[in-house]
Amino acid sequence: MDVSVFIQTLVSGVLIGGLYALIALGMTLIFGVMRIINLAHGELLMIGMYTCFWLFNHWGIDPYVSIIVSVPLLFFLGLFLQRFIISPVIKAKAPEENQILLTAGIGLVLTNIALLIFSPNYYTVLTSYSNANVIIKNISISLPLLWNFLIAIGITGMLSLFLLKTDLGTSIRATAQNNDSAVLMGINTDRIMNITFGVGCALVGAAGTLFMPLYYVFPFIGGIFTLKAFIVVVLGGMGSATGAIVGGITLGVAESLGAAYISTGLKDVIGFVIFVLVLIFKPSGLVGKTRL
Repeated sequence: MDVSVFIQTLVSGVLIGGLYALIALGMTLIFGVMRIINLAHGELLMIGMYTCFWLFNHWGIDPYVSIIVSVPLLFFLGLFLQRFIISPVIKAKAPEENQILLTAGIGLVLTNIALLIFSPNYYTVLTSYSNANVIIKNISISLPLLWNFLIAIGITGMLSLFLLKTDLGTSIRATAQNNDSAVLMGINTDRIMNITFGVGCALVGAAGTLFMPLYYVFPFIGGIFTLKAFIVVVLGGMGSATGAIVGGITLGVAESLGAAYISTGLKDVIGFVIFVLVLIFKPSGLVGKTRL
């Protein structure tokens, strides 16, 4: 086995795993506070990707600059969805299954809106650095993938500071740990849920923007990334921010090694196999923490 090829494959897996972790952070944040799985998560990422594509195609805005548009756009979209669509269902004491199915319905609506506006065609963003590489001791690393990893780590760090060091972040963690106690402490949990859903959507919007220089977008891409996010969340531990990072890197490395040493067409299968094994032998996840 060529050691340099193995190291390059491993590094690529870690870098793409950082993006997977950023996607899963939004899902695990929403689950940690609201205790529901957002099945429209991938479709929200799709909106972030289309936002990046539209800004680049019509205005020539660099993908890394367009993140300042996609993040607030997805935040306010998430705020709207939670406030006017999801929250009424929660307040009506509907079964959790209905709440999850509602998010699946939102995903279907977003997919069909994208289909009407952009058609079923595949689109991507080609920049001067899309295929650029940096060589470090005979290891070739995609420059956009490296930048994406560093940005994803930066966003994750800012989220941690927000949750740990701000009053709003403390309220979010309190609501995640015990909703009833948070209410007794005077926390407006409805407001916290609205903001949390918005922040979760903003995170996945950022991830969608970062994916565009490397990937392509089409209306049905959401289902793929919803599944990946769910796998990462379960791998790391439901509701665990640290687990999302561990699960994302685990999935990224597994896919990368599977593509290099087994088959490119079977790389997703490797992730599913690990997913099933974790469910069987460690159902609480690799980290096991179930709160933010």
